Amino acid sequence: MLNVLGNPRRFCDGVTRRQAMTVGALASLGGGFNLSTLLASEERKPATAPAGKAKNVLMVYLHGGAPTQDMFDLKPNAPTEIRGEFKPIATNVTGIQICELLPKMSRWMHRCAIVRSVTHKAGCHNTLPGFTGSEQTVDINDPIPKDSYPPAMGSVCEYLKPPGTDMPYYAALPSYLGWGFAIKRPGPFGGFLGKRFDPLTSECKPSIDPKPPTGRRPMWLGTPTLADATLSQEMTLNRLDTRKDLLSQLDDEQRRVEGGTVDSFSRIRQQAFSLLTKSKLKSAFDIETEDPRVRDKYGRHLFGNSALIGRRLVEAGVRFVDVYWDGYQTRVPTGLDPYWDTHSNNFIQLKQVNLPNLDQTFDALMDDLDDRGLLDETLVVMMSDFGRTPKVNGSAGRDHWTYCYSAVFAGAGIKGGTICGASDSQAAFVKDRPVRPADICSTIYHCLGIDPETLIVDKAGRPMPISHGGEPIREVLA
Repeated sequence: MLNVLGNPRRFCDGVTRRQAMTVGALASLGGGFNLSTLLASEERKPATAPAGKAKNVLMVYLHGGAPTQDMFDLKPNAPTEIRGEFKPIATNVTGIQICELLPKMSRWMHRCAIVRSVTHKAGCHNTLPGFTGSEQTVDINDPIPKDSYPPAMGSVCEYLKPPGTDMPYYAALPSYLGWGFAIKRPGPFGGFLGKRFDPLTSECKPSIDPKPPTGRRPMWLGTPTLADATLSQEMTLNRLDTRKDLLSQLDDEQRRVEGGTVDSFSRIRQQAFSLLTKSKLKSAFDIETEDPRVRDKYGRHLFGNSALIGRRLVEAGVRFVDVYWDGYQTRVPTGLDPYWDTHSNNFIQLKQVNLPNLDQTFDALMDDLDDRGLLDETLVVMMSDFGRTPKVNGSAGRDHWTYCYSAVFAGAGIKGGTICGASDSQAAFVKDRPVRPADICSTIYHCLGIDPETLIVDKAGRPMPISHGGEPIREVLA
């Protein structure tokens, strides 16, 4: 019998991929999946995929709908109510201009590609497309992402991780996406692959800066930490091993009673013990050991500290790291949330907090990766869940808009100094070369050397390409 991909990894129900798909089951999958397509999928094993130029991915996710027409796609000739308050400036690449409030970022355009034509129809505040490529609609207020959702790119990396690899391949900072609103946003999770392919997620205790610099609005302060990553004085390694042995015995008994079902949290438990006993991952979170000058460059705020730890995790061997700039207004109701959902005071907030801090941290991250020889093997992607309306509203803000916005690629596998796609004269709709979230995900997979047409099997036993119909954006590839 022939199996999809031939990889014996288990699903959350304990069934292996070898068992999940056989030629004898083709009839139940419909006419679109037949012997010829199955044989073709067998030829698309990860080992046959083109070698990727990126060993790692660092995803900078600006949640809430960053107004990219005020950042990377300014329209200085549009009417006042469209163009806003900021002016474009030249960068170190002739012909590429970005916002005047991003002067440090402007010196990295030779390593960056800006895609100005991202669009989707999956709805506002739907974070599923950006992490998975799937544009299915979701209930954004559902606090528990469904296990029927497709897995995140990082979860796929975790799923395809070589056996015996100790380090997690997927991590998220500074907390799970949506923590600050007391919900879990869909997308950056294992989905139908199972919870054991969720990211290793840190925790944070954000507080608003009581003394922001002159002329600035306050920024979130805080440092991501690993939960229970430090042994108490009473917990010796021998006692820890005893607890681990006891848990293993309980897990064995559960598997016997349930007929071999694998505990979906077994990987997470194993990971937790590893965190307690192995210093490599713990050390990545200990930024007190970092050069104070480097910390100052990143910015000693929650976003800067998260990006710095993200670089340290990449250096430690984590393959896919999400760094979120999220909102925290529900958990920490200060009334001053420096968030990207700018329905009011868009220009004041961008000028006094969001753009200066983003400019500082992005520049420090690129500089740090470059100095350490990591930029040539690390793909940096900066994106948001959607864009904002071309017309400024009565509250000096911009509202939700999914029809056209921008994303930035940098580093490994990217043709620097590149602009892909174009918006119309008001940054309202795509004028040239529409790019879907699935295309962004396929580009990331391609850079990692993972075939975007790799098939994974959902909970119903149906094969699904991880590309979700997307194709790599060839214009931005080196």
